[in-house]
Amino acid sequence: MRTPAPGQWRSEKLSQGYVADYKPFVMVDGEGVRCSLYVSGCLFACEGCFNESAWSFRCGEPYSAALEARILDDLGHVAVQGLTLLGGEPFLNTGVCLRIVGALRARFGRAKDVWCWSGYTFEQIMDEARAGSTDKLDLLRSIDVLVDGPFEISQRDLSLPFRGSRNQRVLDARLSCAAGRAVEWLPG
Repeated sequence: MRTPAPGQWRSEKLSQGYVADYKPFVMVDGEGVRCSLYVSGCLFACEGCFNESAWSFRCGEPYSAALEARILDDLGHVAVQGLTLLGGEPFLNTGVCLRIVGALRARFGRAKDVWCWSGYTFEQIMDEARAGSTDKLDLLRSIDVLVDGPFEISQRDLSLPFRGSRNQRVLDARLSCAAGRAVEWLPG
């Protein structure tokens, strides 16, 4: 597994704007029924990653207006609770993630929630922002729940809700940003 120095991995230099996959109406990527967008590109290279094929920044196809319209239409279904961003690494593909979350907020406000899985910890994202990666902070501020930290095979625990290893946390992104420290998410 790799760990970047703050500011080392920049979305604007790495991202190709690709999406590895889109899965509507799933029930495993967060609370409730969700629409899951798997963005392309990840440099963490966690041993045992469940989605190693999405490590390439050219996996899949470019994000498009047609895909965005489809996602928004699917999110409009009454049974759908929200959008999930996974990867790859969403914080290395902030252009795509901020675009879809912005479109979601414009159409649904806070009626639909946004979950995001990241190899970055909350503290690393804050360090990234201090190093000039304000896009990462913008994305963090726009989501509701952050599952943070890299998957660590030595801490693998499949009994944990919404995460695969004990080092990962499920955080309330909005409360964490307001407090300036990681705040655990409570179902609810």
